[in-house]
Amino acid sequence: MKTLEIIGFKRANLGKAQTKELRNESYVPGVLYGGAEQIHFYAPAILFRDLVYSPEVYEVDLNIEGTHYRAIMQDVQFHPVNEMLLHVDFLELKEDKPVKIDIPVKMVGNSPGVMLGGKLVIKLRKLRVKALPANLPDYIEVDISDLELGKSIKVGKIKAGDFEILSNPLAPVATVTIPRALKSAQMEEARAGKK
Repeated sequence: MKTLEIIGFKRANLGKAQTKELRNESYVPGVLYGGAEQIHFYAPAILFRDLVYSPEVYEVDLNIEGTHYRAIMQDVQFHPVNEMLLHVDFLELKEDKPVKIDIPVKMVGNSPGVMLGGKLVIKLRKLRVKALPANLPDYIEVDISDLELGKSIKVGKIKAGDFEILSNPLAPVATVTIPRALKSAQMEEARAGKK
């Protein structure tokens, strides 16, 4: 898993006034939990760009006033109107404690349905998994080389490595839809075959 460093500072006051002041100075308040105690901190907003605006999952080296913590981002809050980053929650990683996290899906192979003119529609871009920190994958490969026209690959068909997939096994991950032009051509062929 890729690593990203975020340098932060402990927060003394947790009130609304100080939080607003921090945001006005381009800092983002955050909290780290899962360890011995919760740690409230703030960090420059620019440091969160690669972490928040990326489909990738990162292990975060959280450097809070010289103390390093291994963590993953659990939740992020945005302003409803201007999309400004408001708050970030991190979970501290422990080697012997499994974590739940959303991992991106990567399609591999060539779908016969797409080669016949179908359109590949990705229904789930991430899957919820549970694993020890050492076993967390960068992404989950989904083989679409058997995906025919009008068919789907469901979560239950994906092979899990050293992790458990928690997403609904009946949920489709990817589907090959039949375009309208191809449907009408198939209907014409069916009508011609009946005559």
